[in-house]
Amino acid sequence: MSAEIVLGVGGGIAAYKACELLRLFTESGHRVRVVPTASALRFVGAPTWAALSGQPVADDVWSGVHEVPHVRLGQRADLVVVAPATADLLAKAAHGLADDLLTNTLLTARCPVLLAPAMHTEMWEHPATVANVATLRSRGVRVIEPAVGRLTGADTGKGRLPDPAEIFAVARRALARGLHAPADLAGRHVVVTAGGTREPLDPVRFLGNRSSGKQGYAFARTAVARGARVTLISANVSLPDPAGLDLVRVGTTAELRTATLAAADGADVVVMAAAPADFRPASYAPAKIKKSDAEPPTIDLVTNPDIAAELGQRRRPDQVLVVFAAETGDAEANGRAKLARKRADLIVVNEVGPDKVFGAETNAATVIGADGSVQVMPEQSKEDLADGVWDFVVPRLAGTARSVTPT
Repeated sequence: MSAEIVLGVGGGIAAYKACELLRLFTESGHRVRVVPTASALRFVGAPTWAALSGQPVADDVWSGVHEVPHVRLGQRADLVVVAPATADLLAKAAHGLADDLLTNTLLTARCPVLLAPAMHTEMWEHPATVANVATLRSRGVRVIEPAVGRLTGADTGKGRLPDPAEIFAVARRALARGLHAPADLAGRHVVVTAGGTREPLDPVRFLGNRSSGKQGYAFARTAVARGARVTLISANVSLPDPAGLDLVRVGTTAELRTATLAAADGADVVVMAAAPADFRPASYAPAKIKKSDAEPPTIDLVTNPDIAAELGQRRRPDQVLVVFAAETGDAEANGRAKLARKRADLIVVNEVGPDKVFGAETNAATVIGADGSVQVMPEQSKEDLADGVWDFVVPRLAGTARSVTPT
């Protein structure tokens, strides 16, 4: 479906990356009006934006005054995306200042607004920026987390503009939910685990599972699109880093446990989509175990900790816990038993087997609630399934305090 999109561009070195984001929007059939700030035009000129968008560039409130651009652009937009959003732009948006066309557009927009910050780490972490981001998120603005990486000059840290393809993915999900769908996870801190843990046997071998991490990553992306601050704990995946979240990489079940318990302390929702290895070798061989003509070696196993059950025991009354069950046989019965053992609010039950779930782009599931509710979700994209599960989570958050913090 074609949409009317306003692409705001702030005055940072990352402005050149917005050219790629613009291309992704236009090639998807959307009509895009680029609204750069005066500072942005010092990095990328108006002819570039006009050529890439096929539309005139709106860069001041005095051009085309008869069309009242400072009001009409925001009123007509189905989505406003600002990339990069500088510290100055965040401050103006938070305080309702309107001294140019872009900030006027932000005040008049009644559609979803997505801001992709980019700045030096010290600026992102400054108390003023922290407060401004919290204010914007409390109003339902989707302020995504900047990436970690190389900044201007030799600096490295958090503050890099996320990859344009990943910003596009967040924008696409916001549009897919409906042109005026609320950011119903705004102000919420969501923790998602994804992938499969690996337990080292020797320097070249490990015990693991077939989890690709795609469903967990879908939960993370859709939560960002719905306005949440997301911590994604990723175990051994080969997927692009999603935009707008804090990414924590782990390898073993022990590392997953440590990271998840730490992140869950201040979270509103924890989604345990990762597949932790249930067992690990009792001992690690420091040298490669050699193949010989003798009988293969016996490997003693010990049980790994049950992270989901531990979370169920220690979680706050206002925290929502979602767990997963990859089952064979009587999947629903097994899922109900697991839901009770984990003391979770919801369990997403997947029936697994050859060519099912693992590594696929689609998924089907049965979602069972601790309140006795059962919802069968037919095969669909993993992002659509994740959005469907979020629709069950959001009502369970009603009436609970929001953890409105940007970092």
